Amino acid sequence: DLAPDVNEALLFEIFNAVGPVASIRVCRDAITRRSLGYGYVNYHNVVDAERALDTMNFTNIGSKPCRIMWSQRDPALRKSGVGNIFVKNLDPTIDHKALYDTFSMFGNILSCKVAMSPSGESLGYGFVHYETEESATKAIEKVDGMVISGTHVQVARWKPRSERSGDLHKFTNVYVKGLPDSVDSESLRAMFEKFGPVTSFLLSEDEN
Repeated sequence: DLAPDVNEALLFEIFNAVGPVASIRVCRDAITRRSLGYGYVNYHNVVDAERALDTMNFTNIGSKPCRIMWSQRDPALRKSGVGNIFVKNLDPTIDHKALYDTFSMFGNILSCKVAMSPSGESLGYGFVHYETEESATKAIEKVDGMVISGTHVQVARWKPRSERSGDLHKFTNVYVKGLPDSVDSESLRAMFEKFGPVTSFLLSEDEN
């Protein structure tokens, strides 16, 4: 979640204040050299890394709040789905930090994010990856169906795309883009109520 103008020098200045930094790398496109929005900070001491994770997660770096997590060298852990849960029907006010604060009580979180539109608005769903399957199970049992910021959230185990085809009919949220400027909230609701009852919707508008 790094802003495009965040470079190694800025990250060093910020994270070296926590403890001595061994190395820093901002990942970039091989051709354009533009930032890919993430990077790695390596500390000499694991205690300093833990302190950075505890005190700096979701703080602003440049113009955007950052998400800090332990580096996972084994991609098989993430792809396996172990400890990974999917959260939907999130209120638009729920951001990365609010999602983390809600689910961190059930176990150590490896990564946590709310899906965002290109303009930075919540798409109403997110992902939480726990260190253990036990923590994920506990979170599902406790939070599924709970009211958070006025909406009943749904929590389930994350499934790889290859296993989702049979569950598509259960997903009731749709994201629509490219709407003309003439569309307002009333006409948007009328447009989609032709296909069934609409339980909630959000029409994002810019300041103009």
